[in-house]
Formats: sequence, C-alpha cells, structure tokens
Amino acid sequence: MELRPLESFLAVISAGSVTAAARAIGRSQPVVTRHIQELEAEIGFDLFTRNGPRITPTERGLRFHAEVERLITGMKQLSERAAAIANSAPLAIEVAAIPALATGLLPRAFSCVHDSLMPQTAHIRSAPAEQVVQSVLARNADLGVASLPLDHPGIEIIRLYKANCVAAIPASHPLARRDVIAISDLGGLTLIGMANPFRLRHRVEAALAEASVSVGRVISTNATVTALQLVRNGVGVAVVEPVTALGLPLDGVVIRPLDVGIPFLWGAVTALHAPRSETVFALLASLDAATRDLLPDAEILDPGNDPQRLAEASESVSQPASRR
Repeated sequence: MELRPLESFLAVISAGSVTAAARAIGRSQPVVTRHIQELEAEIGFDLFTRNGPRITPTERGLRFHAEVERLITGMKQLSERAAAIANSAPLAIEVAAIPALATGLLPRAFSCVHDSLMPQTAHIRSAPAEQVVQSVLARNADLGVASLPLDHPGIEIIRLYKANCVAAIPASHPLARRDVIAISDLGGLTLIGMANPFRLRHRVEAALAEASVSVGRVISTNATVTALQLVRNGVGVAVVEPVTALGLPLDGVVIRPLDVGIPFLWGAVTALHAPRSETVFALLASLDAATRDLLPDAEILDPGNDPQRLAEASESVSQPASRR
C-alpha cells in the first residue's frame, strides 16, 4: 500500500471534496480521483458514497480514516525524529491531552521547559480522554494528560494531580458577591456542567444528591470553555474543573470555591515500559510547576514513590464529595 493514495484519501476527508483536496495537496483532480479508486480496489470496500459531484464518507471509510491518520502521523513523527537524531538534537515530542489541560495547563508547562531541551518540533493534540489513552497505547503520543479514570493495563500513570472543582458565576449574579458558594445555593438554578457521565459529571451529581439539592434546568457540554462562555452570557451557573476556569479567566465570569470538595483528578501517562526522553522528564517537571503555580492547593502524587496514596486518590474518583 503506497503512501500517496493514503495522503489523497486524508485530504478528501479533511477538505470535503476531491476538488478541494487536490487544491490543498497540490495535485490534479484526476490524480486524486485515481488514488481513491486504486485505494478502494486494493482494500476491497468503498470509502465514499457518490451522488453526482458530492461524496460522503462511508462508515467503513470513517473507520479506515482513523487508521490511516494514525499511520501518517507516525510516519511524520519518524521523519522528524530521524532528523533530530542526525543533528544530535532533542527528539520531537507528541503530547495528547484533554481540551481542559491542553488549553489551561500545557501552555504554562511548555513555557517552563528549558530551551536546550525543547525539540525543533513539538505537537500538542487535544482529544477526549479515551482518545488520549489510545494515542499513548499506540505510541503516537509520548505523553498523555487526561482526567481519571485511566485504568488500562498498557499504560503507566507517572503522575497524578488532584484539585477541587469550582463554581463559575455570572459577574452580575447575586452569588458573585459571596466568597464561597454553598452547594445548596445551586438549588433551582440552571446548572451547566460536563456531559461525560463516567468522569466529572457523576461526581457533581453525587454531591448534589448527597446535599439533597435539586437544580432547575441542566445544560451539559463536553468542553469547560463552552460552559464558561454560557456562564458569561448569563445562561446559568457552572460547576467545572479548576484548570480551565483559573487558567483561562473570562471577563464577566467570577470563579468561587464550593463548600464541598468535588475532586477533579488527572494524570500524566506513558505507554507501559516505553522509554522516556529528557524532554518528557522536563515537561513532567514543568507540569508539576505549572500546577503548583495555578492551583496552590492541588495535590501532586508520584505513583512510583507512593503507590498507596495513588490507590486512595484513584478510589476517590467514585466517592461522594466531602464537606469542607
């Protein structure tokens, strides 16, 4: 299987049409069309459905796209690393992180890495936690940073971080005048929160249930930034992780602690037994420093030095909130 047809396939998926794909990668439209036809003949299934000039990826085509994207990304990384080895330079680094950490914490961490340890090429990819884990498992990411749970036999948690969630309040709301928001203050209000029921959302719901608090309307989103923008526009109040809330402050949004501790836990992970470059170690130290700077009350655990505390912290993912 040749690379050029695969590149044409990725371009068509990305651009949405053969014409736009040909323009994007500097090839003629007939060449891109031929590449798609040859690829379909080789793999034995249709990548697109055709309706005149319009093409739509098939279900198999979308699944194949994920595999091709992983391959092409790996080839690019290999080329970059070969160049670094030839020049005795730091190896290129790929970091996969959930959006909250990719926007609220990683930029601070990268700014702390000494210039001598920064490679010529670095990639920060934002993805859901499940995709972060898969990227690390496939060795497409040197380091993953994602929220717990991170239970997988093929990855190693090399650092664990824990900080309490916060309340985001419109600046014009009466609650914005309070120093601490009681969980009971949320009763009857429109509550904005996270959509994933297996991560932060269930801990917020458990805290509300334990306090016998019934909110009004519930709006869920998969991104803290979206939740904060909804708060900014007066749609409601939010209970969110603190990294984005404090790392990307918004005018018109007031951030306050809650009177209950609703833990947000995240970890830095690598593939099990994978070698770690000096840049990875430096970035990990910078993540620690950035976390302490942004969240002075956060806990930082080294699983290698304290496996018992790691187990206790991980177990708290499924525990109810604690009263402060």
